[in-house]
Amino acid sequence: MTHIAPDKKQTKRNLERAVHKSNGLSAPGIWERLFTFAFRGLVYPQIWEDPRIDMEAMAVQPGQHIVAIASGGCNVLSYLTADPARITALDLNNAHIGLNRLKICAAQYMPDYETFRRFFADANSRQNVKAYENHLRLHLDAASRHYWDGRNWLGRRRINLFARNFYEHGLLGHFIGAVHFMSRLYGRDLGEMLHARDRQEQKQIYDRVVAPIFDERFVRWLVRQPASLFGLGIPPAQYYALAGSGPDGMHAVLRERVERLACGFDMSENYFARQAFGRGYGSQPNATLPPYLASANFDVVRARANRIDVKQQAFTAFLESSADQSLDRYVLLDAQDWMSDAELTHLWREITRTARPGARVIFRTAAEPSLLPGRVPDEILDLWSYDEAACAEMTSRDRSAIYGGFHLYCLKERA
Repeated sequence: MTHIAPDKKQTKRNLERAVHKSNGLSAPGIWERLFTFAFRGLVYPQIWEDPRIDMEAMAVQPGQHIVAIASGGCNVLSYLTADPARITALDLNNAHIGLNRLKICAAQYMPDYETFRRFFADANSRQNVKAYENHLRLHLDAASRHYWDGRNWLGRRRINLFARNFYEHGLLGHFIGAVHFMSRLYGRDLGEMLHARDRQEQKQIYDRVVAPIFDERFVRWLVRQPASLFGLGIPPAQYYALAGSGPDGMHAVLRERVERLACGFDMSENYFARQAFGRGYGSQPNATLPPYLASANFDVVRARANRIDVKQQAFTAFLESSADQSLDRYVLLDAQDWMSDAELTHLWREITRTARPGARVIFRTAAEPSLLPGRVPDEILDLWSYDEAACAEMTSRDRSAIYGGFHLYCLKERA
């Protein structure tokens, strides 16, 4: 497989095109430029979308081609369990490109499941660095090897993050760590959520430990600042849309979604909640893991890992280079929340042109409703079906809990 080198300068250019919508001297423009600066390194050590809902909605059939935003790579590898013929994983960020290629390489060349699991599920052992040297380093493409051999601003090799709890790093990991630190300053330990034995106890601990933090004056002030949520990958445009979606602004939105994350699902089956409150998956043999890390899926993921092609490229740009009716499934994450009306229209024209019969598109939005009506021309949207009730029901079962809406669009039969 041919690899194009992940490029840090290209990351910068990609993010500027995607995020910068306002004059650089205006308040929104300053926030946008601070966001792109924060977003240049590793952002998501773990993707924050529920692959169980993704695969149910996509209903992938053998032989199909999925094109997806890669992010941390957990879901891209998990989609292999549905037996697609090909997955094209796209991302603007060179760190995510390096992480995806590392995971693919590990699935192919780690000697056994236990080593693979320790590397990505525990992600907190010096043995992982040895495994990288012994089994992965020489199999990686040169650009990815350069990334993981390279050093961060502290002078440490990036691969050493897997010896120091990888999930405590990256922009998201640091954000979660800062929330834990601030909670301890108020005398509360968010890790107590992990001790709940059932959802009733989860609610009790949430009410006693977590909910009061939202009432602190400093916390109320902090969540009114757009930069406070950069660690969740929320750019200024998305922040303003969320803040204006309810009477109490961002404070009410955050409170409702953290409560859903903490109480909406059994802690024992929600690895997103374990990441938020425990900063990892847990070392227990029965810990809930993303599908690609489950022991039952290891052989399948290994056998199919070569079906993934990772590219540092914008989603629309990839579609422009694709043939008519050549793609089956599209995974947009929440990227459309960043887009202007013109960008959305261009994207959906390309999706519609490249979509094979029966194609499906899934995405998430920070606010509850789909953002497409009224922004993408009816001549395009009328070619797609959308079941609002079904999407609301899937949203309610999305364990990641932080999004307002999960959305599925299905291509209608062409006349």
